Amino acid sequence: MADSLDRSTKISSLKESVVKKLCEVLDKSNNNGWRKLGEIVGSDKRFKVSSDDMEMCSLRVLEVEGSPSLMLLRLMGERGCTTGHLMDYLQTLSNSEALQCLKPPGTGNPTPSVALICGHNLRLSCYAVGRSPLQYRWFKSREEVPHGATPELLISPVRLEDAGFYICRINSGDVCEFSQWAQVDVLNGSTYHSVDGRMKLVIQPQSQHLHAGEALLLECGAVGRPIPRYQWYRNGVLIPNATKRKLTVADAMQDHHGRYRCEISSSSERIIFFLSSPFHVISYLLKRFLFPSLMFNPPATNKVALLIGNLSYQNHPQLKAPMVDVYDLSNLLQQLNFKVVSLLDLTESEMRNAVDEFLLLLHKGVYGLLYYAGHGYENYGNSFMVPVDAPNPYRSANCLCVQSILKLMQEKETGLNVFLLDMCRKRNFHDDSAPNNVLRVTANIVFGYATCQDAEAFELSSTGFTNGVFVKFLKKRLMEDEKITVLLDRVAEDMGQFDATKGKQALEIRSSLAERRALTDPILPGDSADLAHSRLWAKAHELPETMSLHFDCGAQIKLGFAAEFSNVLVIYTHIIKKPEDMSFCQAHVTDFSLDLDVDPKEMNRETPEETGIYLLSSSLPQHCLYTRLSSLQKLREELVFTVCLQGTFAAMDDDHPVYWSRSVNIGKPLIARLDLHRAMRRNSCLQTCPMPHSPSQSPCHSPGPEHHQHLLYHGSHQGQALNRLSPQFQLAPFIQTHQSVLQGLFSDGLGLGEQN
Repeated sequence: MADSLDRSTKISSLKESVVKKLCEVLDKSNNNGWRKLGEIVGSDKRFKVSSDDMEMCSLRVLEVEGSPSLMLLRLMGERGCTTGHLMDYLQTLSNSEALQCLKPPGTGNPTPSVALICGHNLRLSCYAVGRSPLQYRWFKSREEVPHGATPELLISPVRLEDAGFYICRINSGDVCEFSQWAQVDVLNGSTYHSVDGRMKLVIQPQSQHLHAGEALLLECGAVGRPIPRYQWYRNGVLIPNATKRKLTVADAMQDHHGRYRCEISSSSERIIFFLSSPFHVISYLLKRFLFPSLMFNPPATNKVALLIGNLSYQNHPQLKAPMVDVYDLSNLLQQLNFKVVSLLDLTESEMRNAVDEFLLLLHKGVYGLLYYAGHGYENYGNSFMVPVDAPNPYRSANCLCVQSILKLMQEKETGLNVFLLDMCRKRNFHDDSAPNNVLRVTANIVFGYATCQDAEAFELSSTGFTNGVFVKFLKKRLMEDEKITVLLDRVAEDMGQFDATKGKQALEIRSSLAERRALTDPILPGDSADLAHSRLWAKAHELPETMSLHFDCGAQIKLGFAAEFSNVLVIYTHIIKKPEDMSFCQAHVTDFSLDLDVDPKEMNRETPEETGIYLLSSSLPQHCLYTRLSSLQKLREELVFTVCLQGTFAAMDDDHPVYWSRSVNIGKPLIARLDLHRAMRRNSCLQTCPMPHSPSQSPCHSPGPEHHQHLLYHGSHQGQALNRLSPQFQLAPFIQTHQSVLQGLFSDGLGLGEQN
């Protein structure tokens, strides 16, 4: 059995015999030979094969035994192209003969073992080189697989019963050889969108509601290549022989009470750990009868999060970090079983409507988390989040008051209210409004302020996309199974060791939390949850189904979708099949709703980065055309657009392109389902915060000379180290104005310095 080809091998390291055979095939091929290969490589910005390079390759035919293909391969090798890249290009060319040249003699092993979700496509590959013709036959265990007589075995869609072990038999005349076994694990979990084979957690263990003697069944699952490995722990102690996705205890008794987690690892490149949410196994009834003396905090009835990042301001300095911060926190909170909606660049009405939808999900026992990154300020203990359409100067009546939102949350009897506010807390001296928010005394509130009272919050200044200072350290701790205040304490300690902002930005924690509440707590749905609103909120990050479009000319186009945020949709088109007589084929999307304000120059680009897709670029399929649609919250009707196919035929002398088009309707994707474009609703949080405002100048903060060395204020000095995230919010001046009202609150732990 021959070793499989190392895809990371540089082209320049290929054996001379392999290169010679490959060049012979490419030189003699017409429609899918070296020239078409050069066009494909030239469209890949990583290797930059120009038209001049192609001209230089073509001149090689004038030399004795000259080979344009050999020249092209040398150029690709000099620019870092690997064998894996070359194989991808040849697959795009549909040049199977050239592809076979890169396969080692003998039988190639099938695709490594894989775990995937029910409903996705299973693809196993096995190639061999030998005396023609070669015959392939796939088996699942000892049974032949229907339609399994090709080098690639495709099962679409894959079902739970397709899990098992697969092997391929190859016959070359009288010689027969088998590949290695490939294991396939099929999970019945939620949808995921990953095309690069990296491990992804898709099944979280659910808390159990058991009586003594009942069976305990825990399940945790991940997808990826190769199949992940599992190890279960109870109360931090490894459980011997618990190395499968499912952990079963036939007769659960008091000894099985505790907090369980599953550690999942992959051996493909490096070990990656996904820690499932630890949770209590034994229910209230079992604990009440068997352990009446033990303290027990009931689990969350639901966990919902609203993440807002404002960066593209109309009248104020632009920001960078909120986009990356919201993206990273969204991914982490989803792994903690939060129902997350992540939004960028909201106007005042859109922010208020998003908050109203968020409030509809809050009921007794629900954990509610609101994260905001952008411009903000703090007056008299009230924090204000600034929408992207806020006038200059800031007006409190056109911003969202965080304490007003908290007041509405308190009415819901939530289990936990968490505010993570990544904005400045400078005083707006030109706004003298003092809203009178009388908060109830509840023991479930946690504030994590990115900076202290009357101070700025900063984002790292760089040419790329990086986190703000707060999230840079928060994301390293967010998955820890600790009381939320303890977790934030550790983040504060980490930030305190960061030299760039030491003495300029420090995390401040305000809390009235009495119980041990953690973001990793399990979910046990209660009777009061509004399931209709919960389902609608969950659908705000569900993607349209992938489509396969068939055109009259015989071409087939794959239309795929990915979500960068809940209001940012990525559409990509890929040619699956084209007629043999078609020399060129390309599909692009057009005719989008005017509500989305899409720039045609940024549509249908050959790399994700060209259209502004930076955070998802590594997980999108290659060799597609990409389009990024932002501000989906502005979409008023169903999203209808046109897919245009352009092709040229070898038989046509003038190479004049022929066009076909198809209209596609994907309904209201992602956040568009919530209709945030509507005017502010009757029960908007605006009504809880009636406040006069003064149309005076916005605060102007002049930096002292010591700041110019390391810090950047928005809109100036773009080459230095840090950007300020503008005025934000606090909880101290308000004490002086409403001391009698707040005296009870501070005595219960909401005062300055009270962290746990």
